[in-house]
Amino acid sequence: MDLRFTLIASALLLGATLAISLAEGTSQCKVKWMFGISCQDVYVKLVSQIKAWQVRESCQYAGERCSYELVSTSPYLITATHTSPSTKEVNDLQFLLEQSTICKVTGEAASDFSNDDSTNYCSLQNLMDGSDLINVEGYKQFSNKWICPGFDTANCTLT
Repeated sequence: MDLRFTLIASALLLGATLAISLAEGTSQCKVKWMFGISCQDVYVKLVSQIKAWQVRESCQYAGERCSYELVSTSPYLITATHTSPSTKEVNDLQFLLEQSTICKVTGEAASDFSNDDSTNYCSLQNLMDGSDLINVEGYKQFSNKWICPGFDTANCTLT
C-alpha cells in the first residue's frame, strides 16, 4: 500500500511540474531506466555516445542522431544538449545515475518550445539506442504520456 501511494504521489508531483512548465511555454520529458549492469558501465556508454554524435558533419545522413554536446559530467550526473539539425531547437538533457543492486537512471529533457512532438523523448531515447544500452541485461524503461509528452506516439527512428 505504501509503495502504491508513493508511486501515485510521485506521478501527481511530476504531472504538476509538467503542467507548470507547459504553462511557461516549455516542454519537459522524464524517463526512468533500469539496467542489470553497473552504473559505471552505463555512464561510459552514454558519455561515449554523446561524444560520438557531437560531430556535426555526420548530420547529413543521421537525421536527429547527431549534434549532441556534452556539457558536464560527474560520477553520477551527465548533462548534455541536443540541437535539432532541422529545426535548430535545443533540448537540455540530464541523466542521473543511482547505483543499488541495479543501476537506475533518470533521464530528463527540457526545451523552450511548447509543441513537443516527441522531440524531448527521442533526444533521450536515441542515446539509449545508439549506445546499445537497450540490449544490456536487465534493461527496462518507465514513463508515460503525462510526464513525457509524445512518449506513447514517438517514432524515434524518424528523428
